[in-house]
Amino acid sequence: MTRLLPAGAGDAAARPDFYPTTVRPGIGFTALSTDGNGRRGRITTAHGSVETPAFMPVGTQATVKAMTAEAVAATGAEIVLANAYHLMLRPGSERIAKLGGLHQFMNWSKSILTDSGGFQVMSLATLREVAENGVVFKSHLDGSRHELTPERSMAVQEQLGVDIAMALDECVRYPASEEDVRRAMRFTIAWAERARAAFPLLPGRGVFGIIQGGVDMTLRTECANAVTAIPFDGFALGGLAVGEGHEAMIAVVEHTTPLLPAAKPRYLMGVGKPEDIVAAVACGIDMFDCVLPTRSGRTNQAFTRRGEVNLRNARHADDPRPLDPDCGCPTCHGYARAYLHHLAKAEEMLGGILLTWHNVHYYQELMNGLRGAIVAGTLADFRAGFAEQRARGDLAPL
Repeated sequence: MTRLLPAGAGDAAARPDFYPTTVRPGIGFTALSTDGNGRRGRITTAHGSVETPAFMPVGTQATVKAMTAEAVAATGAEIVLANAYHLMLRPGSERIAKLGGLHQFMNWSKSILTDSGGFQVMSLATLREVAENGVVFKSHLDGSRHELTPERSMAVQEQLGVDIAMALDECVRYPASEEDVRRAMRFTIAWAERARAAFPLLPGRGVFGIIQGGVDMTLRTECANAVTAIPFDGFALGGLAVGEGHEAMIAVVEHTTPLLPAAKPRYLMGVGKPEDIVAAVACGIDMFDCVLPTRSGRTNQAFTRRGEVNLRNARHADDPRPLDPDCGCPTCHGYARAYLHHLAKAEEMLGGILLTWHNVHYYQELMNGLRGAIVAGTLADFRAGFAEQRARGDLAPL
């Protein structure tokens, strides 16, 4: 069998936990059960299996903020997301490759997906010039000038040694004119063909194409038809969760998901809130990512079965109860609401750490519940129970 080693791995060959063997080119996907349009599946990469529907904690700069890799794994996460744009600029993909690849660099032995950087170029970079060849931009760090083409994005992600790379796309802000959305779609299609051609067929590693088109169903259909004609390992819906709102987003998901091949994983990028995820799973989406669990944890916000909780509120100051009595995370097992409130008011970093751990655990428990409901054929009941429990609101004050 062939052992997969990223460029520059060197002595990392002695670390079999980071470089497991595989014989299959690309990644694998199997749909194990269905309930309506909801799918319970399994993705297989060079670094193990990912049970779907799956939520990927966001580790943009090779770290899930406020968590160690061991803590992330303890929540049940089997795949994390990192960002090629950020890692290309700092510390540099060449340096990471020389140090053994991204898995070894961040001490994460499970699967990694990297975003290509298209969204970050839109939201972070200045003096951006988009053309047929790619994007020329100035770094948000030091103003240095860079060119990101489909080929360069693939090269960076190959150097990182990730399991799933994303094709470069152009993401536009919301709202945007039809002309801008159409141009972005046209570039996304052209860049998808070049990205697929540039990414080598490697054992256990694959590349996904991205569907753009804003909230225009005609453009979404056109883009889906073009991108799915390219032999990608999976397909993603991009350009959503950028301000269009829940109803508009789910309308696009409902329309576009049936246009994607059933034999490949389907990924909804940048989503999202728990209610967004539950609705999208019912449409047939398999993969999600979002900064909300970690960002909210660092700002004293917690996700619970009864909705969101703000730990800065005075009502928690004398509350000895756990954040969520039904949660199995270390935060809920070991710390009272009163203590979490104290940490929030004192601006202690432990507060953000504990709430982030809880939030990521909550998201993983949500995905586990959705997987179980699909297997049992009770997804509709799960959705109804999920909505009913959240509608009750937080525990009553003592």
